[in-house]
Amino acid sequence: MDFSVKPPGGSPSPSSSTSSSTPHRFKSAGTPTATAAAVSGISSDRDPMHSWWESVSKQRSRILSLSSLLSGDSHSEDVDGGPISSLADSDRPALSLLSSRAAYSLISSTLRNPASGSGSDPLCQWLYETYLSSDPPLRLVVLSFLPLLVGMYLSRIHSSDSSSLPSLSGFEAVLLAIYAAEVKARAGKPILVHIPDLSQPSLYHTPLNGVDKSRDSNPTASVGVLSPQLEPQIAVKSTKRASIVGVGLQCYFKEISQMPAWSKLEFCKLSASWAGQDCDCKEKIDGDEDKVLALTNGFADDSPSFNGNGGRSLEIEDDFDRLGIRENEEQLSSNGIGGGGSVRIPLPWELFQPTLRILGHCLLSPLNTGDVKDAASNAVRSLYARASHDLNPQAILATRSLVNLDTSARTTAKNASAGTVNGSSNVNTPSKSKKPEILLSSK
Repeated sequence: MDFSVKPPGGSPSPSSSTSSSTPHRFKSAGTPTATAAAVSGISSDRDPMHSWWESVSKQRSRILSLSSLLSGDSHSEDVDGGPISSLADSDRPALSLLSSRAAYSLISSTLRNPASGSGSDPLCQWLYETYLSSDPPLRLVVLSFLPLLVGMYLSRIHSSDSSSLPSLSGFEAVLLAIYAAEVKARAGKPILVHIPDLSQPSLYHTPLNGVDKSRDSNPTASVGVLSPQLEPQIAVKSTKRASIVGVGLQCYFKEISQMPAWSKLEFCKLSASWAGQDCDCKEKIDGDEDKVLALTNGFADDSPSFNGNGGRSLEIEDDFDRLGIRENEEQLSSNGIGGGGSVRIPLPWELFQPTLRILGHCLLSPLNTGDVKDAASNAVRSLYARASHDLNPQAILATRSLVNLDTSARTTAKNASAGTVNGSSNVNTPSKSKKPEILLSSK
């Protein structure tokens, strides 16, 4: 049965895509579990055990399907000590696939292939159908590859010889599937954020200049639009490309706490490459080049608070080298088709904002490893240099804020590390006993 990405609740209108002239169509392969559930009519809401088993069966079916389409790869039989199909035997198959570094390297190497991304690409079809399955763990697997997919798509679509490249309708179909699911989830409503208004009294303060009565008649004055209302799309037009990709990155950000570290590292490196040619001014912010370099070196070497694995923050980098990802990046970059390369990507605010939100998490989350934080720091400084060259005030303010937060966090971590070392060297030094705390209680 053929199907295409269509807006919910409406008939498709005639439209053309800039990179493909035909709608994005994939053949769907119905799973036996879905058919059985439809025939039996058993409601998962009334039978939690049936719902769990149906989810596990669906995940195993998708993993076995992935194993079959990757069976031609010479490395497909050496994923975590066995074939990729062995992940289907886990109690949580989708999460086992999500947490497998070897499986990620195998799939990413296939996505990096110069011939990938076409409408007949079996891996893009697998990603498309897997996301449409509506199974949350399976959707996490697809989202973990979104940074690489977006990087490959944008670098190719904006490359100088894009006319000679194959069709990218496979990449676009995956992006449209994520976009259409988000359109349905939002139900035509924008994402709003309530901005604190200090002119209005609250539980914690009273305005010094009195209450602003004019604000009471305009309740929307303190409400900002984080993401506008989404319009259904059936094709990736050049005028809507940034919005569609940006919505995909917003979906990635919503689940970023469950994304593996190597997926975050991939995004940080791609974000830095989107800024274009590497610029020295990113290390010379306000003349603090030496200070920035010193903090970066100290952060990577000495800071236990940023390196929770006790000096093993480069473990992911070592695995990338061992699994051959570096060789693929160098080979593809030499062909001008790398995961970003030196192609300067247009960055309108629809794409810039979710990028900075993801980088902010990678930069400041205490659970991220040191190499992820270093890559995010480099990406933020590269984007700050790009925004400064473009004279984009909104982007300059956002990126500079992240740079200042990064510098402050690294300074605090370095000072804490130095204090820990000094304190451990003087273990025999007597210290003053603290006064007992006095707790006030009401009778």
